[in-house]
Amino acid sequence: MHTRTQLYINGKWVEATGDGSIEVIDPTTEQCIGSVPVGSQTDVDAAVGAAKAAFPSWSQSTVEERINVLNRLSAAFKERGEELAQLITSEVGTPIGYSRMAMIGTPTVVLRSYAKELENFQFEEEVRNSLIVKEPIGVVGMITPWNFPLHQIIGKVAPAIAAGCTMVLKPSKEAPINAFILADIIDEVGLPAGVFNLVSGHGSEVGQYLSGHPDVDMVSFTGSTGAGVRVSETAAPSVKRVTLELGGKSANVILDDADIETAAKVAVSACFANSGQTCSALTRLLIPASKRDEVISIIAPRVERYTTGDPRDEASKCGPMVSARQQASVSEYISSGIADGATLIAGGEGMPDGLDSGYFVKPTAFADVTPDMRIFQEEIFGPVLSITTYETEEEAVAMANDSEYGLSGGVWSGDEERAMAFARKMRTGQVSINGGAFNISAPFGGYKMSGNGRELGLHGLEEYFEVKSIQR
Repeated sequence: MHTRTQLYINGKWVEATGDGSIEVIDPTTEQCIGSVPVGSQTDVDAAVGAAKAAFPSWSQSTVEERINVLNRLSAAFKERGEELAQLITSEVGTPIGYSRMAMIGTPTVVLRSYAKELENFQFEEEVRNSLIVKEPIGVVGMITPWNFPLHQIIGKVAPAIAAGCTMVLKPSKEAPINAFILADIIDEVGLPAGVFNLVSGHGSEVGQYLSGHPDVDMVSFTGSTGAGVRVSETAAPSVKRVTLELGGKSANVILDDADIETAAKVAVSACFANSGQTCSALTRLLIPASKRDEVISIIAPRVERYTTGDPRDEASKCGPMVSARQQASVSEYISSGIADGATLIAGGEGMPDGLDSGYFVKPTAFADVTPDMRIFQEEIFGPVLSITTYETEEEAVAMANDSEYGLSGGVWSGDEERAMAFARKMRTGQVSINGGAFNISAPFGGYKMSGNGRELGLHGLEEYFEVKSIQR
């Protein structure tokens, strides 16, 4: 059992002042694997106060100090990688192989990348008679989700450390234990007291209070669009900076000159990675009407064979949904697709064959999905692929952009210039061409209701600075 009874504030483990604890449930076994304390507004005040007091000193720390901290954190992640991967698999239900790669491997590299970014970062530049200076923004409130818990935390903590900011983290209540391990590691690395603070609790109290706190200079939030709107509303009266990484309903477009077999095969994993619980998943597959039967003949058997089961089993590609609530939500979307007249080509309602416990759903694919259907427009956050046909490339562009979201996207073509031209027309924050790999040094974030601001790389670092011009 991973039982935590204290919060990490001002470089020490201290008793929480809230009532009770939050149980963490393994979605595979439906058993409690630990608990974390319920923080209160008093705890947030203490954490923010500690961060504010630590800021003057930490903001003046040397680049070498920050590089050293980032590299030591990365080394600690590498050393404890298997422990952390197994923990997150227990918290979220992520298949263990993917957990090692994306949940631990990626943040390990992100930490190193920010150490590297600092080596040549220009904190000052001269423009005519002005000295333009980049200064750390101050105290940052961080509210993170459950689906990539440690990766999303490090996507905020690493650039904040690099910039010279101090911070208060409120992790998700579904997968908070990994954040406590991070606090252990930070304590061992010797980050000065007050630079990093951890307060667990409920978003409606701790998250909301942190967002509106007058001594918090910036809020960085990752989660649902609805929750992001509430964070923005709460933050607005104090006119603090707000960065939001929110939902997505991303389109994957196969053009008529693409390698159909490769594109169709990759489309399954592009939608189903992390059991479909990925904001940037390519959940809408847009294909030429003339290729409908060919694409379905490739995708349907692959989805039916998509191995679902215990995520600790190396052979499992799809684990459970994170909670009973998420399982019910995804199941309802599958039912709505059937009711709305989409053609079910794989999966469907109910539990996967051979499983009678755990928060599982069947990996599912629909064809003949039309833009008026909920499964075309709404974020499902589970292993459900919607396939829609188009007649012309112009129609494909319009369909790809027919969404309130704009987080990710894909396009496949035998002509890279044609694919690039199509990608430029997509109103979305990132596009992969012919399966182009995720790049941790490129900006991650969205258009429209997918958010504001960017994470990762140089653009992610820039979010944590204020810019001052000094004329002379």
